[in-house]
Amino acid sequence: MKIRDLMIPNPIAITAHASISDAIELMKANHIRHLPVVSKGRKLEGLVTLADLKQGLIPSMLGDVDLRDLMIADPITVAPEDDLETAAQIIYKHKIGGLPVTKNGRLVGIITETDMLRAFIDMMGILSTTSRLDVAAGNKPESLKKVLQIINDNGGDVINVIMTLEKARKRVYHFRLAACQTAPIKKALTREGFNVLAAID
Repeated sequence: MKIRDLMIPNPIAITAHASISDAIELMKANHIRHLPVVSKGRKLEGLVTLADLKQGLIPSMLGDVDLRDLMIADPITVAPEDDLETAAQIIYKHKIGGLPVTKNGRLVGIITETDMLRAFIDMMGILSTTSRLDVAAGNKPESLKKVLQIINDNGGDVINVIMTLEKARKRVYHFRLAACQTAPIKKALTREGFNVLAAID
């Protein structure tokens, strides 16, 4: 998935000449925590967060601080054509909540950790009416193929699958299925020697 598929296009932005109180009000009114700072032609200059703005509000009333002093100048950015994984890695590595999306130095979007969580939930079908099977299938390459065949033969329809490594680096497969009765599938898997860790209708 590309960032362009998930980003908020043409996000709300502010100029560096605006007051800190104006920026806070803009963020509160639009329920956002990250506000790009732009110049003419939406050229990205920086990024401010609501937490940073609140800290600078009182000093700004005394004339000591303005928006340029609080913004992150030249923030890390991503491009619309970058993979979603790129944004996720940057956000995780730098412990930040969002990234401006730029093209030729101009702001075209923003992507946040909330957007990525929503994408994960959608891909996993977590909010849909589904069933789930967690199966310890061993480390042999053919194990996954066999488990999938058993699920299919017993009426299961796999939506997606994730593999995690448990203790001793043993593979556990987490299957999201279209809503179904998992008991017959669990029984068939157990009969074939697979360890079903969870079966949720």
